[in-house]
Amino acid sequence: MYSSFIAFLFAAGTVVLAEMGDKTQLLAMAFATKYKASKVMMGVFIATVFNHALAVAVGNYITRFDGAQIWIQGIASLSFIFFGLWTIRGDKLDGEENRTTKFGPIITVAIAFFIAEMGDKTQLATIALATKFPGSPLGVLIGTTTGMLIADGIGIIIGVVLCRKIPERTVKLVSAGAFMIFGFIGTYQVAALQLHWEIGTIIIAMIGLLIATGAASYYLIKKEQQSVQSEEAPSCPVKKDHLK
Repeated sequence: MYSSFIAFLFAAGTVVLAEMGDKTQLLAMAFATKYKASKVMMGVFIATVFNHALAVAVGNYITRFDGAQIWIQGIASLSFIFFGLWTIRGDKLDGEENRTTKFGPIITVAIAFFIAEMGDKTQLATIALATKFPGSPLGVLIGTTTGMLIADGIGIIIGVVLCRKIPERTVKLVSAGAFMIFGFIGTYQVAALQLHWEIGTIIIAMIGLLIATGAASYYLIKKEQQSVQSEEAPSCPVKKDHLK
């Protein structure tokens, strides 16, 4: 019970961080300008449950390969650093917000959200979380679903109701930094506790990883600054009845 609660908290916090500025958060904000927020959130919930259940199943299946456990944990830890860099880079919509169906707003949002989430950062993060907490698949699923609803709710409220652009640069950098810290801690634990590397080897490897991560972060931050300067201020075309 305690381990499931820890998995829930970690998963929820991780997905909130991963979703800030993610394509699916932008998609939820875009749909909130067309449909009522309650219907958008219901569609997000339905899509997330199915999508993340699939991700948890994949993560749990991977952990069954006992001989590869160390490498699975190592890759999962390094993936958090990758997610941090992905957060700095940010996402843009590729027309998913224009998807329509004959089944109404909730199913339209659910279908578009499910497709957009396939191979996305939050789905990959859910797979990594499932490998980190193999004994608590339900805790991971409930946590990632809760985190998705929190992040997308924040996106709709701030981005649509208050007409503020999300994510702001500070939010992205804080989220990315948190991911990278998780990644470095996890990588150190794998190297020290599972691979049993000598302390000197670990220090050299961690310094090399830190330099590579710092260089990649600097490049992405500079590129993001150039992109922001070239963009126009976003409009907020939303009707009040959409927010009910």
